[in-house]
Amino acid sequence: MKVFDNIALAAPQIMLPKEGTDLQKWAVIACDQYTSELDYWKEVEANVGDAPSTLRLILPEVYLGIESEEQITERLKNIAKTASEYIEGGIWKTLGEGAILVDRATSLHPSRKGLIAAIDLEQYSFEPGNKEKIRATEGTVLSRIPPRVRIRANSPVELPHVMLLIDDPEDTVIGEALKTLEERNSKPAYDTDLFGRSGHIKGYFVNAETDVFDKITNNLAELLDRSEDKMLFAVGDGNHSLASAKAHWDNIKDDLDIKERGDHPARFALVEIVNIHDKGLDFEPIHRVVFGMNRDTLVKKALEYFKDNEASVDDKKIDGAQSIVLVTEGADDIVLNIKKAPHTLAVGSIQMFLDSLSSDTTLDGSGIEVDYIHGEDSVRSLSKDSNTGILLPDVKKDAFFATIAKEGVFPRKTFSMGEAFEKRFYLEAKMIR
Repeated sequence: MKVFDNIALAAPQIMLPKEGTDLQKWAVIACDQYTSELDYWKEVEANVGDAPSTLRLILPEVYLGIESEEQITERLKNIAKTASEYIEGGIWKTLGEGAILVDRATSLHPSRKGLIAAIDLEQYSFEPGNKEKIRATEGTVLSRIPPRVRIRANSPVELPHVMLLIDDPEDTVIGEALKTLEERNSKPAYDTDLFGRSGHIKGYFVNAETDVFDKITNNLAELLDRSEDKMLFAVGDGNHSLASAKAHWDNIKDDLDIKERGDHPARFALVEIVNIHDKGLDFEPIHRVVFGMNRDTLVKKALEYFKDNEASVDDKKIDGAQSIVLVTEGADDIVLNIKKAPHTLAVGSIQMFLDSLSSDTTLDGSGIEVDYIHGEDSVRSLSKDSNTGILLPDVKKDAFFATIAKEGVFPRKTFSMGEAFEKRFYLEAKMIR
């Protein structure tokens, strides 16, 4: 594996399914999507059937809350078994050392470009305030790491849904490279529709020995040189998956000698790199749904919590206030306005309130749960019966890197890149043993 220490990047042996594989069945959306919508995953299951698929290599997180520990353990065993069967059965082909340039189209955007490569976990940290080249952007919930570590520990391969951001206003890294390949009429390594309404994706392999790859790495090095605090990559999607990869590497590296550590495949995680300035990349807030608490009760509790913050509930947003929309089925939306907010971001203020509910003794253990939901439509569909939806304002991406450099991390589950159906699909793979 060709390693570029100066930019925390590597050119791994990327694997794709062999010719003749139905890629529309092979490719499956990131495991942390539709976590409250079991019907979506049942539709995926029906679509895949008995065909080779990355569905057999992942643990959709929708099952974490509804299946027993024994059932989850069985799923993890099946993942490891299937990965080995796919290797032994010749399901994968290896393209060689390099990267893949991807172009994704959805109903919302005709193009979103990316670069599939491996990053050095030794140069990444999710600790707030760190100064590594690769940094987390949101608080990491440590309880979400163990299930994913168990997958990595037992499977010989990894599938990426982590998306890293670069701050490249002139699009020198990804856009220029794709333009060069298109001008040369390069043949894509894959070209397929994706399940449901998730659009279409095309990928071009770039060998690490080519001039195109050299230009990619040189331009990344220039971006790093221009970074005031030497941050090159910020995690956009998949904070917990990358943290899990780091945890797995930390678990095994002490048993390796210095030479083995240098290029061990588990030290490098496969990711998609995206330019934050890509016109096809929308930043969306991650909303909340409070299960087991109706809106009237939530409003009462919120006004009590924000009693010193000039909070009010109104039928519209108030200028100068943090405005958070509360929804429930069968009623008009209302707005929680906080004039003297306790946090600089609305998501930070509301998360402080939601965290306080877990220690509220007046609730008498009433089974309240909070889920983090991508997409307003999904929030509204879940906000019925005794549930309350919380719609948060947009996140501005023009000051994103500067905010991370100054503040460390955003509150957990602050933003999402695009709608749920635009999320990354598993297609490529890499060995981690």
